[in-house]
Amino acid sequence: MTLPTSGAISLSDIAGEFGGSTPHSLSEYYAGGGNVPAGTSGSAGAVASSGAINMNSFHGTTATSYMTATGGTITTDGNYKVHTFTGNGTFTVTSAGLGHAEAGQVVYLIIAGGGSGGFDGGGGGGAGGYRTATASSVTAQAYAVTVGGGGAGSGGSPGAMNNGSNSSWNSITSTGGGRSANFSDPGQSGGSGGGGGCRNGASGGSGIAGQGNNGGRSWTDTYWSGGGGGGGAGAAGSNAPSGGSGGAGGAGAASSITGTSVTRAGGGGGGNNGGSGGSGGSGGGGFGTSQGAQPGSGTANTGSGGGGGGLNSGNKSGSGGSGVVILRYRFQA
Repeated sequence: MTLPTSGAISLSDIAGEFGGSTPHSLSEYYAGGGNVPAGTSGSAGAVASSGAINMNSFHGTTATSYMTATGGTITTDGNYKVHTFTGNGTFTVTSAGLGHAEAGQVVYLIIAGGGSGGFDGGGGGGAGGYRTATASSVTAQAYAVTVGGGGAGSGGSPGAMNNGSNSSWNSITSTGGGRSANFSDPGQSGGSGGGGGCRNGASGGSGIAGQGNNGGRSWTDTYWSGGGGGGGAGAAGSNAPSGGSGGAGGAGAASSITGTSVTRAGGGGGGNNGGSGGSGGSGGGGFGTSQGAQPGSGTANTGSGGGGGGLNSGNKSGSGGSGVVILRYRFQA
């Protein structure tokens, strides 16, 4: 509760609001000294942080304060601030807040970079690891933010297939998505696994529990088959169907951390040999293609996987989408 704005005020009144150790003394209650938040002001102005201090300074003060921080692109959703990082940066907490259940608590969404698709009958790339939680505790300090890049694909020779890179914040790491493969090679494991290459039932890579899902396998035929779909944050990649078509990428996962529901981290669609390419998973997964066409890349800052290229397509593979880190906290009553 807020202390009275006028009239008599006692040391026990101040201790009842701000806490402290018995026997109490007024020197416990300098602003920024541990019991009273820095910058605390009341009806008589700011509470002193050093030097002379008197009880009348505490008229109209309250122990409740809210977090303040800098870094990234900052937006507001009601009583909450949202910091979005689309590249490496620093989240600096200048005050963690006091006196309420959400003080010092940050909700996070950490998505790693997606893996690339495969070429020459490759599967779809796996989405980057997707980690979110109701809250992580912070104090007043600087926190490094790392946003993983998507695995590079290729628009031609030389071919390229690469896993996505990790994203991290506050010792919490999301693992980059697994790349796909070509021919009869298996997809790579990662946050979500890449789809298997286009022949002989090549297996998809494994996803990490709590971050993503497995990639799909190719069809069992030795030649006329497609690559498996890359795993997404919300679902596994589809196995390639018969007839040379690629498997669809796994669906992404939705989050309302910014105040609006957005789906991210879809798996890439598998390439094919004779049929249609697999569709990218919801949330930004790149589409797979047939012979000669350039497959789609994962959408930037969604951590989605790249699409697989068709057989004899000149080493064309879709790149994975870069990741993102989003942080949310209460900044006012």
